Amino acid sequence: MSTPASARVGPNARQTRSRAVGAWTDATATTGRALVLHPILPSHGEGDGAAVRDPEARVAEAVGLARAIGLTIAHAQSVVVKKPRPATLMGSGTVEAMAQIVEAQEIGVVVVDGTVSPVQQRNLEKAWKAKVIDRTGLILEIFGARARTHEGALQVELAALSYQRSRLVRSWTHLERQRGGFGFLGGPGESQLEMDRRLIDERIIKLKRELEQVKRTRGLHRAARKRVPYPVVALVGYTNAGKSTLFNRLTRAAVMAEDLLFATLDPTMRRLSLPSGRTAILSDTVGFISNLPTQLVAAFRATLEEVLGADIIVHVRDVAHPDSAAQRGDVLKVLRELGLEALLDGNDKQRHLIEALNKIDLLDRTARATLDAQRARDANAVPLSAVTGEGCEDLLHAVDACLAAQRQVTEFDIPVGDGASIAWLYEHGEVLERRDGEDRVHLRVGLDPADLQRFERRRQERRRSGRQAG
Repeated sequence: MSTPASARVGPNARQTRSRAVGAWTDATATTGRALVLHPILPSHGEGDGAAVRDPEARVAEAVGLARAIGLTIAHAQSVVVKKPRPATLMGSGTVEAMAQIVEAQEIGVVVVDGTVSPVQQRNLEKAWKAKVIDRTGLILEIFGARARTHEGALQVELAALSYQRSRLVRSWTHLERQRGGFGFLGGPGESQLEMDRRLIDERIIKLKRELEQVKRTRGLHRAARKRVPYPVVALVGYTNAGKSTLFNRLTRAAVMAEDLLFATLDPTMRRLSLPSGRTAILSDTVGFISNLPTQLVAAFRATLEEVLGADIIVHVRDVAHPDSAAQRGDVLKVLRELGLEALLDGNDKQRHLIEALNKIDLLDRTARATLDAQRARDANAVPLSAVTGEGCEDLLHAVDACLAAQRQVTEFDIPVGDGASIAWLYEHGEVLERRDGEDRVHLRVGLDPADLQRFERRRQERRRSGRQAG
């Protein structure tokens, strides 16, 4: 089993974590067996509001999340919650039925695929005699186990501490019996609670300072890439949609790509060769997920900002998934929250956004025909299989076309003797017209805005060096 997030945070954070949410891995050490429950709440719709999720698919996703941290799934099901109970979320009949399953299957952890309040968590743990962890806590554990870079570890710890701070009250309820004297005098439980909160707050402040430095460093890196510059193509998509597999296929890299939720957490970048001969930078980013904890959205903003600086966004979709439409809505919602409304028009289609319709190798003939028809109507929707490679060349051509559409057509008169500048324009741009004169070469060239700026800076530097030499 992967190392839990609690093993990689600072000493103060480890202390407060064990008090706040309990070392839930102690429960897994007894049996390693888990019960996964997906509560179906009233008016249960998610994503962009355009699609309602399939309960079976939601259960399968929750099972995948639990398996991502090494839990053995003994039982999994959805439960209808007609009226959420403040004390236990579910009705007493459901709680009792689950208690029998927990006992019979010797289950140590119950994963509730939803939001569970501290009070509900405490009461359910008493009723089931097992550790209870909600969707937010589970995702935090996964992120803690997968973060590999210093930045990723900082982001996970910040998210975990923010989550823990809101749940500190539950671990100290046993001290309420020790409170004596007058009501306005706090007992030892309150004193310890305040100390825990202070330790967490101090650590959160320090983490935010460190992440600000990371953000500045990333900004410098992006500025350096703009000076190079190569256009940036960012892969985004729902978790386990196949982004890393596609990344490896296109760049011949060896990024971790497994059939696991959140296999990739830390952004990876590689050079990408396009059919036109141009070079781009391909970025593989963390996968999105429905109901992503707000703590994680805030903590991973520095990582997701790589998407903001991208010239093209490739939205990788798992078209073989039953909830593909709802997952698409979740991803577009996060993109809007990142400030990319200008990228997405009313139909969520624009030349800067390409949909890579992945996993077509898992579709039947009818579904494939539907996708092929969509491709005929929309050049920015590309059916492909990252596993077999089918359609990947079409995606590269689509990226090339998007970059070409962003080019500015500019005319230059280059001295005949300046072969280096002529060669540079041929290498970095698309020469649309050439007329050779006696002492000058007239070129009409399509260039990316960044390349145009780079060429102008190059010409200015050559003029300065020429004047100095004269």
